[in-house]
Amino acid sequence: MKIVINESDIHHHLRTRMQQRGISKEEIENTINKGWDAVDAKEGTIGKVFVFPYNNDWEGNFFAEKEVTVYYKYKSDSFILLSAKARYGSNFKRGDERK
Repeated sequence: MKIVINESDIHHHLRTRMQQRGISKEEIENTINKGWDAVDAKEGTIGKVFVFPYNNDWEGNFFAEKEVTVYYKYKSDSFILLSAKARYGSNFKRGDERK
């Protein structure tokens, strides 16, 4: 089942963090739908990781890739976005390489 993120799914605190970390709504959606399981997700939370080509500057440095991690959960059949983080760099591990 493909998850579609609506603006109403992104609470104010998360939106602020997304702006600070350079993460878009589309990147969150792609990470959830195409990403690999995040090994650091806490019990009761789902975490997904995806690596995007970046090839751009971030805070004055050039980076080839951006790794986005999204944490979310379901509560009473409601989808709840919890947090999102980004790391900028290159040669991030993907899929089975992460184990």
